[in-house]
Amino acid sequence: MPSSTVENYLKAIWTLQNQGNGTDLVLIGQVAEKLAVTPGTATTMMNQLAKQELVNYTPRRGVLLNEAGKKAALRVLRRHRLVETFLVEVMQLDWAEVHEDAEVLEHVISDRLLQRMDEMLQHPTHDPHGAPIPTADGYLQHDGSATLADSPPGAYVLRRVREDQPSFLQWLSGLGLMPGTNFTLRERNPEADTLTLELPEKEELIQISLPAAQSLLVAAL
Repeated sequence: MPSSTVENYLKAIWTLQNQGNGTDLVLIGQVAEKLAVTPGTATTMMNQLAKQELVNYTPRRGVLLNEAGKKAALRVLRRHRLVETFLVEVMQLDWAEVHEDAEVLEHVISDRLLQRMDEMLQHPTHDPHGAPIPTADGYLQHDGSATLADSPPGAYVLRRVREDQPSFLQWLSGLGLMPGTNFTLRERNPEADTLTLELPEKEELIQISLPAAQSLLVAAL
């Protein structure tokens, strides 16, 4: 089983790789920034991951996960997202505050315990933030969601929140914007970089910034 450090790097590379088209090289500086390490430290780890045959690394250009690296990264993602779901659904913890706990538990939970969690939760397909949970055999569902920031006025359902900062998630909770919430995008204001939303349960319209909307994945109704 890979070390927690290796797993963190694989998960970071997977996340950055999938923010693009999945084939563009991930810059080492991006990996270093995401993991809050120096570029030199990240470069050293890239060489180690390449020796373990988990990545395709080109010095001074970038890195991509190979098939073995993708499978390992998806195993970590499965553990993380199932743990988050268990902490919210069973332990009744706030969805805004489970990410850090899951970051720790994802590296130490056994396969047997993870399987039991999955059974108790009746095999969930998405975590509390709307992120798809990889299956035990490594399949990851893609639902074709788009960012709210890139969407035209119309009716939508919030599918996923990509930001994991507790303050941001608590702010969304206060607005009533949770995964599964239906709403209408009434207006885009490019001059003010804001979007105006109408939620069924709220009398007043709400406004959110375009940067915030970049973290919200939606599907048209």
